Amino acid sequence: MSLSKLTSRLAVAVLVSTTLFMSAAAAQDAAKKTVVLVHGAWADGGSWSKVIPLLDRAGLTVIAVHNPLNSLSEDVANTTRVIDDQTGPVILVGHSYGGMVISEAGNNDKVKALVYVAAFAPEPGQSVNAILKPLGAPPPWLAMLHVDAKGYTTWPRKPMAQYFAAGLKPVDQLVVWATQAPTFGGINDQAVGQTVAYSSKPTWSVVSGKDQIIPPQLQLHFADVMKSTVVKVNSGHLPMLATPREVANAIIKAANSVK
Repeated sequence: MSLSKLTSRLAVAVLVSTTLFMSAAAAQDAAKKTVVLVHGAWADGGSWSKVIPLLDRAGLTVIAVHNPLNSLSEDVANTTRVIDDQTGPVILVGHSYGGMVISEAGNNDKVKALVYVAAFAPEPGQSVNAILKPLGAPPPWLAMLHVDAKGYTTWPRKPMAQYFAAGLKPVDQLVVWATQAPTFGGINDQAVGQTVAYSSKPTWSVVSGKDQIIPPQLQLHFADVMKSTVVKVNSGHLPMLATPREVANAIIKAANSVK
């Protein structure tokens, strides 16, 4: 066989093997599960910093969104953009106000399971304020929030440590306060649509037993309505920082349920 023919056959063999390898890799990527993490009010994707390494270690792709927190519709649109960009099945996770976002964005066909972490779970057409109104008097911390000239709210340091970041180490409370994202106050009057994702998709609920922002009893009510698998944790409103292992395990279980 001439050298030119041998070289040609080797080139074809290399091309075929490379194509097969790339096809297999593409198929593997397409089948890989992605966890999309949605933060709550006064936060950003960094609020999941202690959970992300645990999920990565479990072999999951992890994306934490950064929502603008200026309207529910924009937060849903931003989260949907991230979901659309994934190639495989998505496990959608929301903390606190993030539960409002995932209840709407979770209608995306790529989302196969939902995890609510100390989160609101609205019924069709509900807003946060509509959920809270039957509870009576507003919580004491609400009047402590700072409201700027544009209607955006932030926490003063001491009330945030006492209520929002209760139970965390002082250094973690400091970081949560210093990195908080201003949140438009009117966002709590904005309602989800008439189709909520949990009505047709498997759901997990991480319920924080010492939560002073969303009462544990209310979280259990949400879980009952959603028919969630409930995971109880002994933490305040930020279980992903206080009990990251338990939160990660709940998300991993939800991911393992997805085929």
